[in-house]
Formats: sequence, structure tokens, C-alpha cells
Amino acid sequence: MSNLTILLPFGLPPPELARDLLRELKLPALATLLARSKSGPQRRQFDDFARALPHEMWLASQFPLPPFGQDAQNSPALACAAMRALGLRVDEGVWFILHPAHIHIARDHLVLTDIRQIGLSETDSRELFEAALPLCAEAGRMLVYGNANTWFLRADDWQGLLTSTPDATCGHNIDIWMPHGDGAPAWRKLQNEVQMLWFSHPLNQRREMQGRQSVNSLWLWGGASAQPSTQGQRQVFNLPDGFAGLGQYARTARADAAIAEVIDAKPEHGLLVLDQLIQPALTGEWSSWLQQLQTLESAYFAPLLQAMQQRQLDSLSLIVSDNTHTLELTTSRLSLKKFWLKPALTSLLP
Repeated sequence: MSNLTILLPFGLPPPELARDLLRELKLPALATLLARSKSGPQRRQFDDFARALPHEMWLASQFPLPPFGQDAQNSPALACAAMRALGLRVDEGVWFILHPAHIHIARDHLVLTDIRQIGLSETDSRELFEAALPLCAEAGRMLVYGNANTWFLRADDWQGLLTSTPDATCGHNIDIWMPHGDGAPAWRKLQNEVQMLWFSHPLNQRREMQGRQSVNSLWLWGGASAQPSTQGQRQVFNLPDGFAGLGQYARTARADAAIAEVIDAKPEHGLLVLDQLIQPALTGEWSSWLQQLQTLESAYFAPLLQAMQQRQLDSLSLIVSDNTHTLELTTSRLSLKKFWLKPALTSLLP
């Protein structure tokens, strides 16, 4: 049996815009898959102030990640997996993911902007990394470079620290999503010291002259203890940035896979992540959201519907989310024969 699950983060439009947005879309393949599911869609609601977005929590739950701390509401424990995915060896200690970030000063609070918009080159990132390195060493923390957007911090005594993913925090008052618990005061002190150092850094002066966001902070999340990874049953395709390390817990993992590769693999427990809607949804660029979803129709949903009709795929599950909900449904080759059910996107409405 060939079974594929598709995770579509932010495929659910915001309630206040849902009808207007869906009216603009022509998605016959997706509409068919939604309308002819085996049973009614299952909706699940999440806490407005959760430390990870619904799709992030669902994705992490599909793999045997080792637990971190005592609170199930923590951000996914991805730091060590992310390090290994970048070719870094990690055999011991407690590690956290760090992203160079821009924090915007709003009227009466601070807001984390989308970290994808930073756009640091390797050279610029290394420059900021080298500046922050002595401050971390002075605080007794090991700082490790991963790539231009991702660094890592070791802090063995922060086992109880609750952190939030950058996408869960993006666009909100950061006070609610700041790290909390063991190590929070020490992190806040180190973060403030780096922020003060970077405030007048020549790199930020150059960026501001170019009309670009300054890199004025660091965002910490994904705390994890170094443990060997355990292989699961999932065959995964196109894991998103920040979560690529989950491939270590899968039977197989492929990046940048075209839909033909996914179908030809005939996965028994396949998982395909389509993350193209995340950035436009987080930044409220709904015209771009419409364009991306229209592209997904031709690039993914139409070929997948055809694969089911041609018996190349036996069942397809869809996990669609927004910032507080997931919608789950499964379509089989048998349920596709419900010809009396007209294709419709109404299940995406709130």
C-alpha cells in the first residue's frame, strides 16, 4: 500500500479573510481531494499562546524525538538534530538553536520579525558570530557556528528552560514568548550584552545605510540533550528549514524532491511538507499566499490526484493548519469515486 501524508502549514486562511481569499482560487484537484475524503475533516484547536505553531507540534510528534525538560508545551527539542544535519558532531551536553534576528520596537512593546527576512550572507554572519563569541565565552557558554542563519549555544544547566519557535513568536509581543524557567535570567543577560555590542556594529551601520533591517538580537529555542537518534518508519520529503534534522529519525529523507520522485518512491508511510505558504502568511502578504497556493495546485495536487486515479497512490492524508488549528482528512482511491460530491474548498472555511 502506498500512503502519503501532506503537511500544508497555513493552508487555512484567516477567518476574517477566508471567503474572499478562497473565492479567488481555482484549485480543482485540491478541491476534489478535500470534498471526497473518507470521512468528515477533523479540526483541532491549539492554545493561542503555545510555544510552537500547530504544524510544528504535529511535525515533531511524528518522530521519536527525545524529551527535553518536563513541560510538553516547550518548543520541539531539535537543537542536536539540527547540528547533526549541518555536519556538526554533538555527543554530550544541552544545546539550543540560535538565530540572528531583528526585533522591531513597536509603540509599547517589542516584536520579533520573520527571521527569513534577515538575509545574512556567510561573510556577514561570521562577522557577527566572531563579535558575539567572546561574550559567550565570558559567560561560560560554548557558541558554535552552523550556517548563516543558524548557530548553537551549549548550556548544560538550562534543562528546565522553556523556549518558543521563531515562527510562533513572529509578529507578536515577545514578552509572552521569551524563554522562561531555569536559565532565563542568564540568557536575558547574555542576550542584552550581544544586543548592545551589535547596536553600533559596523555591519549594522552598513545595513541601515542600505535600507535593510539591522541584526539587533538573537532568538533562542529548540533546547535538546545530546542523545543518539532512533530511526522511525517515516519516509520524508522536503522537511522545512529548522526541522531538517528530523530526517535522522526517519527511515529515509529527501530534500528538494519533485512530486514525480515522491510518487515513484511509493512510500508506505510517506510525509511531504509543503512550506511555501508560511512566509506570506506570517507577513500578511495574502496576494503572494494566493499565488503560492495556485502554484501548489499545478505542481503537487494535480499530479497527486492523477496518481491516485491511476492507482499509483492508495491514500492521501492532508494536514492543513493556521496559527491555532489543524484540519485533518484522508482521501482514498475508493472515496474518490464519490462522483456525486462536487469539488469544493468549503472545508477550509472556519
